[in-house]
Amino acid sequence: MKEIPHGLVKGEVTGRINWTDSEFSLQITADISRYTAGQFTKLALRDNAGEWVRRAYSFVNSPNQARGQQVMEFLIITVPDGQLSSRLDSLQVSDDVYVGRNPAGFMTLDEIPRYTKDLWLLSTGTAIGPFLALLDEAETQQRFENLILVHAVRTSAELVYQEKIQQLEERYQGKFHYVPIVSRENRKATLRGRIPAFLETGELVNVAGVPLKPERSFFYLCGNPSMVKDTSEVLKQLGYQKHSRRSAGHFSSENYW
Repeated sequence: MKEIPHGLVKGEVTGRINWTDSEFSLQITADISRYTAGQFTKLALRDNAGEWVRRAYSFVNSPNQARGQQVMEFLIITVPDGQLSSRLDSLQVSDDVYVGRNPAGFMTLDEIPRYTKDLWLLSTGTAIGPFLALLDEAETQQRFENLILVHAVRTSAELVYQEKIQQLEERYQGKFHYVPIVSRENRKATLRGRIPAFLETGELVNVAGVPLKPERSFFYLCGNPSMVKDTSEVLKQLGYQKHSRRSAGHFSSENYW
């Protein structure tokens, strides 16, 4: 038996939610370093040859939740022929799993410019995870006037965490705006298409009911690299600038593979 690599700690699966045949959430308890909402860490298991396979996953939960930061939740999709995701999918409650000790990532509240009043969170698939963590923070509720969560998926079954989203709508009292987008089904309650197209036509703004204003709007883009790329281009065309630590702008992004 090979030793645990440096940087990983042993954890235990303490909960599981099956959303679809290929999408699920794991609740894992492990003693890792302090993390911030919006960050990620690595999950790891050994493959059939005994070699370690690891991949980054974002925390769905706020570290300030009542259960404490050692109880973590991750939203995962099983990738065909994926070296790790299929193994994670086989895990059940009480199974061992290994977690990166030191979290990372800059898609946090601290990175958002202070001018921001309207925070747009644009996600595809499992990339809604870190946004749910951000939305669960008391600072988020106090600091912004409008929070717009856009979640684009293929089918309505992938519109996960609906109970959580309903709780956020009740807690934010009119400040929270949820815009689901489904690309492969016709549903009255959702848009059908892609985030960049709806942003370009203005339909996203109309549905959200929050106008775009450079002096108060900031965007986090997270998910499918093509969504991130195309949405970034549309934002530039609309006069918004990419944000960096050296130069405050209007949008920042994180690819999800």
